[in-house]
Amino acid sequence: MGANSIPTDATIGLDEQISQLMQCKPLSEQQVRALCEKAKEILMDESNVQPVKSPVTICGDIHGQFHDLAELFRIGGMCPDTNYLFMGDYVDRGYYSVETVTLLVALKLRYPQRITILRGNHESRQITQVYGFYDECLRKYGNANVWKIFTDLFDYFPLTALVESEIFCLHGGLSPSIETLDNIRNFDRVQEVPHEGPMCDLLWSDPDDRCGWGISPRGAGYTPLINHKFDQIIEAQRPRHVAPGGRSRLVFDTNPSDLWVSL
Repeated sequence: MGANSIPTDATIGLDEQISQLMQCKPLSEQQVRALCEKAKEILMDESNVQPVKSPVTICGDIHGQFHDLAELFRIGGMCPDTNYLFMGDYVDRGYYSVETVTLLVALKLRYPQRITILRGNHESRQITQVYGFYDECLRKYGNANVWKIFTDLFDYFPLTALVESEIFCLHGGLSPSIETLDNIRNFDRVQEVPHEGPMCDLLWSDPDDRCGWGISPRGAGYTPLINHKFDQIIEAQRPRHVAPGGRSRLVFDTNPSDLWVSL
């Protein structure tokens, strides 16, 4: 199945599932499995540095806060009327990680050119067993099957995005091991998040206003600040305003008050 077209019967079914999810009602295990299998076909064709067109609304961590996500869509507009770039950490901590990540995957399948979903450090088997997503799946489905379905799918999420070849977006930060975007493009991302190395850095590194590189206080990744040939580098760990004349809207931590509209 191509990323640009979906058969009519599948479209109808997806619209019904999206409508159900927008009411914060989870899908069945069978529906989740079918959804993720189809989404994998789209995600596996996307780059580690996924190109994104503007205008686009860029969003930071959601962490299972479904109602904040719904408010974000209410303020910013629903797909396909608004293009979205989500920068990871969809699960854990909040009470509705299942509904949140299922909705985003369903929207990705329904509107593949309108929504981009990157991987965060919480899109990980190890982390989700500690911070809530695993337990939520057990509670809502009675087994760990849905957790395994999603964590297998997380391996296919792009690591970074590049908006109009000018704005570089990622969940964590840069890495001293990465010199060019081609270095990132050549990663084999279909794996659990490593404990060290450049892929780990992209998801775990923290931004810092000092020059050079330092070990992150969280124990994984680095705290870099380097000048690269981008207009902006946007990290989910560091919310910032768009400069006047920008073409993107930024939303971080799904707090409706944290919505910045470009001028």
